[in-house]
Amino acid sequence: MVASGSVNELDAIATIPGVVFDIKRFALHDGPGTRTTVFLKGCPLRCWWCHNPEGQSGRPEIMFQKNRCDNCGECLRACPEDALAFGDEGLLVNHERCTLCGACAEACPREALVLCGREMTVAEVLAEIEKDSLFYDESRGGVTFSGGEPLAQPEFLESLLRACRKEEIHTSLDTTGFGPWEVLERVAPLVDLFLYDLKLMDDRQHQRFTGVSNGPILENLRALSSRGSRIVIRLPLIPGINDDPENIRRTGEFLASLARHHPVDILPYHRAGIGKYAKLSRAYCLPEVEPPAPERSAQAAQILAGFGLEVTIGGEAYGRQRES
Repeated sequence: MVASGSVNELDAIATIPGVVFDIKRFALHDGPGTRTTVFLKGCPLRCWWCHNPEGQSGRPEIMFQKNRCDNCGECLRACPEDALAFGDEGLLVNHERCTLCGACAEACPREALVLCGREMTVAEVLAEIEKDSLFYDESRGGVTFSGGEPLAQPEFLESLLRACRKEEIHTSLDTTGFGPWEVLERVAPLVDLFLYDLKLMDDRQHQRFTGVSNGPILENLRALSSRGSRIVIRLPLIPGINDDPENIRRTGEFLASLARHHPVDILPYHRAGIGKYAKLSRAYCLPEVEPPAPERSAQAAQILAGFGLEVTIGGEAYGRQRES
């Protein structure tokens, strides 16, 4: 890696590749102002409520939208590996034969097949980000790197952040916080704002519902707070999993113990990502769970506010909600 500030820094990192599964423009909930959100593929967690399951694997994946398919057979004819066939439930993919070349998706006239994830270089991503630079200036926005878990592609992430810093673009990092401290320590000076997830305080429950220990997540948050990073804590509120008063109190106690107090945004569970699981031929773990009642979210906010924390619910100030 070329040292930050070098005249040739952008040239040195421009060709570094990574895997991106989406770039969303005009995002309003991923940091301040109007933002471009870049979704990097790969995540070590398997949260039961994940609404971006297409971001979990680090490799590209084929998504099949059954309602768009008219059984024309163009995808079968385009597949060089003969990995596709039609069955009673629609299109079947032989994953042992499929090389994820994307030929089937390119051939599909109705976009029933979508190749989710593609390799891009730092220069290619930066070019997409800079298309919206006018909106950043007007709204004090910028770019947010999300996922998946961006820390799962450390060299690509660091290079993107350096490129944005060189261009004076505000950066946010939406992260689970699960990763080596050495990586976070390198990227932290390049991140203007961390959007940092906290899910469960009990480690056994955290492992059950996410697949990983919360130990590194909590330690990394302590370290970031101690070094003075700007952080917004994001608490996804999942009914029956982490919305109990005991977990909320333990969360408040932990946050109050940090070197600095950081604002907390409660994100009530939603079902928007459920349809993606069927497109990936996967089962969703929480098919019966409904979004929490507003009173449940308000109860969690009240508990956290009792620890002297600034609390919002979905970005809206908790105090303002109580008055309305």
